[in-house]
Amino acid sequence: MWRGNVGVADVVMQRLKYHPHAMNTADTHSTPSTDPMQRALALARNALFISNPNPRVGCVIMSADGSRELGSGFTQQAGGAHAEVMALRDAAARGSDVRGATAYVTLEPCSHQGRTGPCCDALIAAGIGKVVGAISDPNPRVAGDGFARLRAAGVDVEIDTGTSGTQSRELNIGFFSRMVRQQPWVRLKAGMSLDGATALHNGESQWITSDAARADGQHWRARACAILTGIGTVLGDDPLLNVRHIDTPRQPRLVIVDSQLRTPPTAKLFDVSREVLIYCASLEGHAETIGALEGRGAKVMALPGEDGQIDLQAMLKDLGQREVNELHVEAGGTLNGALMQAGLVDECLLYIAPRVLGSAQTAFSGMQLTQLSTAPALQFRDVTPIGSDLRIRAVVQGRDSF
Repeated sequence: MWRGNVGVADVVMQRLKYHPHAMNTADTHSTPSTDPMQRALALARNALFISNPNPRVGCVIMSADGSRELGSGFTQQAGGAHAEVMALRDAAARGSDVRGATAYVTLEPCSHQGRTGPCCDALIAAGIGKVVGAISDPNPRVAGDGFARLRAAGVDVEIDTGTSGTQSRELNIGFFSRMVRQQPWVRLKAGMSLDGATALHNGESQWITSDAARADGQHWRARACAILTGIGTVLGDDPLLNVRHIDTPRQPRLVIVDSQLRTPPTAKLFDVSREVLIYCASLEGHAETIGALEGRGAKVMALPGEDGQIDLQAMLKDLGQREVNELHVEAGGTLNGALMQAGLVDECLLYIAPRVLGSAQTAFSGMQLTQLSTAPALQFRDVTPIGSDLRIRAVVQGRDSF
């Protein structure tokens, strides 16, 4: 379990060395940046697995002349201190006087009372003279008000003109998505052969990709607020779908798309301590099953769509209401294809193994296209060797334009 700043940076930097493109922004060089904002972004990445549903934020406080770092910190678990407060506490522990100092923050300081008090008030009370922010907070409860309150109190406010805003947004893409679109950022993960097969025609799939690729996938599970799968995977694989081999203080929620409510109360997935959400098409005629599932701690909800299926768009909106920032999809071809064809996938995370399986099951078999012009277009973000495999990150064209 992580407790504060001490010792966490070393753990996270080792993780980032193994997982160099986790945020598409990570600077994994061993020499720390001399730019205070880049140091603040590095600190923000320390919150990757712990701050959900809050954004991942870092703060560095420098002396007024910029010659000395007085304090630093990053956002803790929900309900814990935010980055600015952690930096002020660190400065106090160092015996630093922060009056007139400059605070570099990767996201606009909050101005509202949530689980904790407003960070802008804490900076004002401490006598901070200047705040340099990477980007405005998309939360409608903030949205410029934090900067405005700082200015009103006589604090000089500057918006960084470099790339820090883009980096902060990328690091917090799920939070920005939930605040702006009211739904999570949907990242679909799949492991496949060189010819696109995710399983043999008889269903055998363990394992197509390497140990290293599967270990890498655990990091992407860990950063998500929730993992989504379909009933086909539950029945076919009886998976745990939890985060393993990573030091994390929480397990992401599990979301199951199960139109006919066939999830067995005896499934292994219930052996993990976390919230399980099951979406079905109708509650009618399932009282006994619902009772058994709720007895295992599940929440069962009906979101009827067309043809006896679930309204997937409504499901994403509901998950947004439940403070899910990043939704990590690990499902079969039917659900993958349905999500992609409905225009609900934002990003694909694909692990490609150097083997050919021939006639087999595919990652997006649920897509039913009749014209190439209707096929979703994606933009590559990075291609990274992971063990003997390749990891491809690609964003569906236009999905990050919000």
